[in-house]
Amino acid sequence: MRLDHIVFAAGPGGLAGTTERLSAQLGEEFVGGGIHPRFGTRNSILPLTHGTYLEVVEVLDHPASDKAPFGQAVRARSELGGGWLGWVVAVDDIKPFEERLGREAANGNRHRPDGIELLWKQLGVKGLQADPQLPFFIEWNIEPGNHPSAGATGDVSLECLEIAGDPARVSEWLGQSVEQPLEDVKVDWVAPNGTPGIVAAKFQTPNGLIRI
Repeated sequence: MRLDHIVFAAGPGGLAGTTERLSAQLGEEFVGGGIHPRFGTRNSILPLTHGTYLEVVEVLDHPASDKAPFGQAVRARSELGGGWLGWVVAVDDIKPFEERLGREAANGNRHRPDGIELLWKQLGVKGLQADPQLPFFIEWNIEPGNHPSAGATGDVSLECLEIAGDPARVSEWLGQSVEQPLEDVKVDWVAPNGTPGIVAAKFQTPNGLIRI
């Protein structure tokens, strides 16, 4: 289990406007992701060091976005102005988590601009909807070289996450200590002042340490 990526929902400027703003802050250009047909969303990616990445996602005018929990979650966050949606941990085998949580993982896919199809299973978005401090789980079915973190220049790294929540609650959700998937990233846990979840992320960039 490890931190796979963090998710930012597009704001009023949509995917293009949001990634343009974040690129200006971080000093690195995002790359096109693709459409998630099962979820009614699409994304852009910024590969980071240590095998992680930053995903910016927007909801589409598509029936799947009304039915799929991920599409619902993205729409709800964007309607609040956009911002941090959540964080995602990668697991080698998602079946034990299906058994523990009592639900089946959803299949996900998207075609990159170069035509390569990425396949995965994800689980726990409903938990995120109910309690945004909780991550959801992903099991990739891809060649390692096709992971969205591939191509990172090394110029931008995730240094710290500020999460409003309770590490004991998150550990209970994970089924193990929250320190394991976040061992490469400093985490500042703060008491929720309103909705729990990611408050901010700090990145080391060519422009210095940037807090978003």
